[in-house]
Amino acid sequence: MTPHLNPQELFGQIDIYLFDQLLKGRFNPRMRVLDAGCGGGRNLVYFLRCGYDVCGVDMSAEAVAHARALASGLAPHLPADNFRVEAVEVMSFADASFDVVISSAVLHFARDEEHWRGMLSEMWRVLKPGGFFFARLASSVGVEEQIIRLEGRRCRLPDGSDRFLVDDRMLLAAADSLGGELFEPLKTVVVRNLRSMSTWCLRKS
Repeated sequence: MTPHLNPQELFGQIDIYLFDQLLKGRFNPRMRVLDAGCGGGRNLVYFLRCGYDVCGVDMSAEAVAHARALASGLAPHLPADNFRVEAVEVMSFADASFDVVISSAVLHFARDEEHWRGMLSEMWRVLKPGGFFFARLASSVGVEEQIIRLEGRRCRLPDGSDRFLVDDRMLLAAADSLGGELFEPLKTVVVRNLRSMSTWCLRKS
């Protein structure tokens, strides 16, 4: 830890609800962390600075190059191969490889329910028993009267974006089917006339 850093330098642009999990002491530097759909690594700055074994995947080669560059500056001991250009639903990591899997604003880009379940199943596959799964994703909760249904669960949100939307019932059923345990109640934040985002935190039994 480097105490002289200001909060933005220490935590980067971390998702505020992932930051909440850090404050609650869910994670420690002995853990191996995967950001599935890592982008340029905005959620990984703290983990890299604090000695976690960090990995990431993303479909964008440019994003993965940025994440590798971030890691090489903050945690030069990590191999470049920890960051891979891969689809979340087809990852090359071994079963039960990670103590923590992060899925921040990724699952709502699913094409359809089969794709959504494929991504979820693959993230669950690489999570160790007893491991933590953290997801933030768009939902229909609280904006049911404002969305336009396109096809299946693909909907247009009030902000004009098209997303795959879940609801509490779907998330609870998915947790049951995985054998996952909610370690926090489902939480949803509605941004008035724009979108709704749910936080879904599971422990793998």
